[in-house]
Amino acid sequence: MKKVMFNRRQLLTLAGSGLVSLSASASLAQSLVGEIEADSTPRARRNSMGFRTVQWRDHFDSLRHGAIICDSASRAVHYWSEDESTYLVYPCSVPMTEEFTRRGRTEIVLKRMNPTWIPTPSMRERDPTLPAIVHPGPNNPLGTRALNLSWQYYRIHGIDDERKIGRRASNGCFGLFNHHVEQLYDLVRIGTQVVVL
Repeated sequence: MKKVMFNRRQLLTLAGSGLVSLSASASLAQSLVGEIEADSTPRARRNSMGFRTVQWRDHFDSLRHGAIICDSASRAVHYWSEDESTYLVYPCSVPMTEEFTRRGRTEIVLKRMNPTWIPTPSMRERDPTLPAIVHPGPNNPLGTRALNLSWQYYRIHGIDDERKIGRRASNGCFGLFNHHVEQLYDLVRIGTQVVVL
């Protein structure tokens, strides 16, 4: 008998499309026992919310001006207030590829309410059909708020398409639901330290 190997996603896709009935015959079910291959992608240790647990002390010497960790692996933005009275975790979109991902230490250098979006030169080079500028509004890729990092073109910002949250969907930025970035915007100040993992 030929061994059939499925990972979990493939099996669920087949079941969802009706190609494999959930009430499949006992022989088919028996042939799959022990044969479903484990998803080989590396897993981050996660808490019950699905985000990896991180501690600010592992990345910062102090909470002076507050601290933010942008975690690409678990697709979350963590925030701690300077006095440690507030700790928040937000789901986010992350850079599409490793090429677009910059890691290390930075800080908030500018806070923009209802920001205007101007595509970067490399974005325009990849897609010349992009508009030269998008003013504030529902179609603005930066959403309702933008927190500029000290790295040129990198930001924590709102989003125009909520389907991007939890996905690799940006050119280097971290996108939050607009109501989350509005809350974060009110909490952070210029100089808030940021680590991107």
